[in-house]
Amino acid sequence: MQRVTITLDDALMDELDAIIAARGYQNRSEAIRDLARAGIREAAEDIGQKRDCVAALVYTYDHAARQLSKRLTSAYHEHHELSLASLHVHLDHDTCLEVTVLRGKTDDVQHFGEHVIAERGVRHGKIVRMPFEPAKARKVSHSHHGHHHSHGHDGQRPARRVKRLRKTAR
Repeated sequence: MQRVTITLDDALMDELDAIIAARGYQNRSEAIRDLARAGIREAAEDIGQKRDCVAALVYTYDHAARQLSKRLTSAYHEHHELSLASLHVHLDHDTCLEVTVLRGKTDDVQHFGEHVIAERGVRHGKIVRMPFEPAKARKVSHSHHGHHHSHGHDGQRPARRVKRLRKTAR
């Protein structure tokens, strides 16, 4: 980690301190790191349309809208390489909420999400994108922080993880 010295005017420092208090940061460094990451993500959206990203596509729609389910299913099949998982929730008699996790090139994910949101019968929608660089591309060593993460795909959580979840749930 590198130490950086910056100078901020009093008004900007007051705004930063208000964010620190509202969000419960332990210190200014943590807040500034988070804000820098957010600024980098925002800048990357403008310059990195060919970069990999992950996204949550969230939208509500009228389940009775004419042919909407068929159109959405067709769109997802045409772009099956982008969709990782979906959650479907019935909010009331007429309204459904869909949350879909997408992964692909930023411009492809954005275009697909906008297409879904623009469908007649979709009431509200939002795409939340984040840059994604696969671990192999980052050349990350998992041993640098002293413990191993198990990411099994058999539906079972490692015992150590379950125990930690129980402690925080109390």
